[in-house]
Amino acid sequence: MQESRLVYPPLNTPKPVADDVWIVDGPVIRFGPRGLRMPFPTRATILRLPGARLFIHSPTPLVDELKAEIARLGTPSWIIGPNRLHYWWVPEWHAAYLDARVFLARGIAEQAGDRLALDGEPLEARSGYPWDEWIATLPVAGSYMTEVVFFHLKSRTLLLTDLIENFEAERIGSPLMRLLTWIGGVRDPDGSTPRDMRLTFRRDKAALKAAVACMLGWDPERIILAHGRWYERNGRAELERAFRWAK
Repeated sequence: MQESRLVYPPLNTPKPVADDVWIVDGPVIRFGPRGLRMPFPTRATILRLPGARLFIHSPTPLVDELKAEIARLGTPSWIIGPNRLHYWWVPEWHAAYLDARVFLARGIAEQAGDRLALDGEPLEARSGYPWDEWIATLPVAGSYMTEVVFFHLKSRTLLLTDLIENFEAERIGSPLMRLLTWIGGVRDPDGSTPRDMRLTFRRDKAALKAAVACMLGWDPERIILAHGRWYERNGRAELERAFRWAK
């Protein structure tokens, strides 16, 4: 299939979303079992906090052009790996910004192996972070996958990675992928939590419901996703729709 159709150009450059909020659309990666690796577009989010300190969420490749743009926005202070699958480019950001603190969700060390030769700091609690005054933190724990979600208070922007995926059919050239995204419950306009990932929350569905209730209580204006079309408006309504499977 033509993977160039899946991405959201321009790539590798900060694109403003709201005051002090930017997204960076990155390249396609392939993930999945051998012989059935599916292409995923990638997306990072940058939040600027007082003092021009930058919160780098789920980083994409740090190409030279992006690094130059970053210098105009501020200084990376925190580099975030929000779930066990979103760590790949953390090492190169860490190498470029040695003073930035790296925070990693549960499971990343196990998943990354030799790719990540640093321990990072744990993302396990809801508070106690240097960004607490400006960004709310919520670990959504599952048996295999724990995703840590963030809410930028000032802009009412919710940051998710894999809890919701939302692939646009017109961008998918492969009939097989069109079918699989539909079966998997991750095709726009009804993107949601991938059906296989829902299993990770089966043991403690009450905790998941509490996490969803917390996100709804934040009343987000927008939701930025790592994969596919993100939601520029009606964030609370999109949450209710996407998590109706968890009721």
